[in-house]
Amino acid sequence: MKISMACDHGGYLLKKHIKQYLTNKGYQVVDFGTYDTQSCDYPDFAAKASQAVSSGECDKGVVVCTTGIGVSIVANKVKGVRCALCLNADMAEMTRRHNNANVLAMGAKYVDNALAQSIVDKFLSTEFEGGRHQRRLDKITALEKAEL
Repeated sequence: MKISMACDHGGYLLKKHIKQYLTNKGYQVVDFGTYDTQSCDYPDFAAKASQAVSSGECDKGVVVCTTGIGVSIVANKVKGVRCALCLNADMAEMTRRHNNANVLAMGAKYVDNALAQSIVDKFLSTEFEGGRHQRRLDKITALEKAEL
């Protein structure tokens, strides 16, 4: 599985840890930056990682900033992306099962390295349930296509 990743300066250390963790587990990681803790603008990086998922270049994405809020907003502006901000593994499981989320957002202020590993593991290992949830996703896709 190919995973896109991005962060801003506030999420850099957590992204660095997750990237190494995923690489050690055999995932292919495409890192869209940032690459240090110098102040930067999260939209520049989160958009690239999300576009890689939308285009099919990557299977899933992980974006990180201080709270996870900014990168999740950016990711959800990209057509075809369903990004969920998750603060625990249960949220990651539910967003995969019910929303078929394809990008995970986390906040470095609230998620430590060990918790991030459990969240990422659950996000990447949980399958979409389909069924009644597909009907709901179809409605989201219709809204996206309508460009309201």
